[in-house]
Parts: sequence; structure tokens; C-alpha cells
Amino acid sequence: MRAPLVFAIVAAFVAGIGTAQAQISVKLGVMSDMSSLYADIGGPGSVEAAKMAVEDFDPAKNGMKVEVVSADHLNKPDVGSNIVRQWIDVDHVDAIIDVPNSGVALATSQVVKEKNKVFLISGAASSDLTGKACTPNNVHWTYDTWALAHGTGGAIVKQGGKTWYFITADYAFGQALEADTGAVVKAAGGQVLGSVRVPLNTPDFSSFLLQAQASKAQVIGLANAGGDTINSIKQAAEFGIVKGGQRLAGLLVFITDVHALGLDTAQGLTITEGFYWDLNDKTRTFAQRMAKRNNGKYPSMVVAGVYSATLHYLEAVKKTGSAEDGAKVVAAMKETSYDDPLFGPTKVRVDGTAEHDMYLVEVKKPSESKGPYDYYKILATIPAAEAFRPLAEEKGVCPLVN
Repeated sequence: MRAPLVFAIVAAFVAGIGTAQAQISVKLGVMSDMSSLYADIGGPGSVEAAKMAVEDFDPAKNGMKVEVVSADHLNKPDVGSNIVRQWIDVDHVDAIIDVPNSGVALATSQVVKEKNKVFLISGAASSDLTGKACTPNNVHWTYDTWALAHGTGGAIVKQGGKTWYFITADYAFGQALEADTGAVVKAAGGQVLGSVRVPLNTPDFSSFLLQAQASKAQVIGLANAGGDTINSIKQAAEFGIVKGGQRLAGLLVFITDVHALGLDTAQGLTITEGFYWDLNDKTRTFAQRMAKRNNGKYPSMVVAGVYSATLHYLEAVKKTGSAEDGAKVVAAMKETSYDDPLFGPTKVRVDGTAEHDMYLVEVKKPSESKGPYDYYKILATIPAAEAFRPLAEEKGVCPLVN
């Protein structure tokens, strides 16, 4: 009788080892701008958002072990791609998250595809990431240049802004935003009078603003973001451009930018947003939690996108049973419709676009605001089906779309 008992004990011990070994291990790499013009948009806030998503997912309860690492890409594509290769080849990172710089994101996308891991894009805007540069490994969660162009650009054209001049960040993001917005203007019978390309992180916009002013365009389109948007809007006010009759169109303005500008300067701006903290009880609760973790800063849509994309990625890993095959995990994300707590009903399309409602908002006057971060009036909800580029337009562009 003793031999069978010993055998049973040994078998149970081996089974226990097998169970422990079967635990799914996942490593997430949040790569952002931690120290320069996009740091307030994502940066440390994106890292905290990913960590909070992991905590809310509760890895231990789901038989998983999840680790979060982070790095600063310095807004340089070569630095970013080298970090990603190191992370994947040496540190065994399974998913790259955020990357607010389209040049860095496009470089990252190619490495992630080559290594068959996952790229959860929140900060980068270029619509090429789900267009001509789409891959089976990309999920573009929060917004893109097509959505911004058709949201803000489309609204201003309808309001009578028919002639445009662009001040454009001179890299992939700015060029894509100018091109997408210019197409909207021309389709509505408007005209693009010209543009000027501006180096990233430029402190002095005076010469570029004077060129835009001299164009006599009704609308000066700011195809930039973060610190560049803040500087260009502040300096436009100093030149009296709006008082002179021209309109500024901030094509990508975040709530953190409005906070830095102040309502006296930012009031009246029309903005396209994917997330606003004061939409409902769930978004308010999330924002308050994030503010406690991020030095009192309320979350931008980029930070919200990092949280949601990370949470649903982990759910897909659980569903597939492994993080090894990135394309398989992304396919699982595409098979699921999400009732996301921050973005509402969301579906990841075949091209990698996370399709959800967007919002056209106006920045409040100082007299209308009840306190810090109470900055937006919702002008319109842009339904998910209209907010992003139609899949029919992706045929022959994104190889994933038949």
C-alpha cells in the first residue's frame, strides 16, 4: 500500500511544479518622452497608467505575472528602435506601449513586426500606422491624424474657415496631420495657401507666425503638439494674430496644454479629443486616481489610452494563454468588442485602429470654469463609425484590408 501512496504524493508534487511553471509571464515596456516637449502628454503619466491597468487586471488572480519597465526615447527614431531591440532580444519584453512621436513609432512598428511582439500605440498620431505602415502587430488605440483632421479641421471649415496656412512640425506626425487636414479643407471647397515646416521643440515661432500672418489665410493650422503647440499659441497671442482677424486651429491640443496655457489664452479653441475626464462617473474616478499617482496632473487622452490598451492586451494574453506570439494576441484583441470604462464601446478593426467615439470640444472661458481641469464644453460626439478613416479607403493601402 505504501508504494502507491508515495507515487501519488510524488505525482501531486510534480503536478504542482507543472502548475507553477504554467504561469503566464508578461513584460510591458512603456516608451515615452520622459523629459522634453511631450512629457506632460504621456511620460511618467503613461508609466503610471500602465501600472494601474496591471493592478486593476490583478495578474495573480488570472494566473499571470506582469512586469512594467520604461524608457525615454528622446524623440529620436534610432534611440527608440535600439531600446525596443534591447527590450525584446535581451530583456524579453512582450509589448511596447505609448510612444508619443510618430517618427519613433514608425521605427518601433517595424522592429515589433520583425520580432512578432505587440505595439500598443497611444501617443503617436500618424494615420500611416494603420495605413501604409500597418502591421498585424499594431493596435492604434487613442486617436490619429485622420480623426483630428476630420474633427477639428472639418468643424472649422463648416464654420467658414476656407483658406488655410499650416505651421507644421517637421517630421512624420506634422506632415501627416497637415496632409490629412489639407485633404479635408480641399474636399470642402477650401484652399491651402501654403505651409512652413518647423524643427521639433522650437522655442521661437516668430518668423513662422509672421509668414502665416502675411499669407492672409483665414485659418492658421497648427500641425504640432505639446510644447510646440503651447509656444506657438502663446506667441501668436503676443503678435495679436487672432485680434487681427485670423483664426488659430490647434489640430492636436491636449488638456495638459490647455492647463499650461491657461484659459485666458486657450479659451475658444476647438479641439478633438478621444477622452475627457469629466464625461461620466467612470472617467472622473479614473482621473482622480491618476492625479493622485501623477503629481496632481489630470490625465490626457494619451494616458487614458495607455490604461485601456494595456488592460485589454492583458485580457487577450489571458485568452490566448501566452504572450509569445504577438500577432496572435492582437488577433484576439480584434475578435473582442470592448465596453471600455474610459472610451465606451470600442472595437479593434482589421487594420489595427481601435474604433470608438471622439469628441469635438471647445475650451471654456475663465468665467465658465469651476476649477482646475474644468476646461471643456462638449460641442458634439463624433460616432465611432465616423470618427476614423473608413476601412474602404484602406484597400490597397493597408495590406491587412481586403
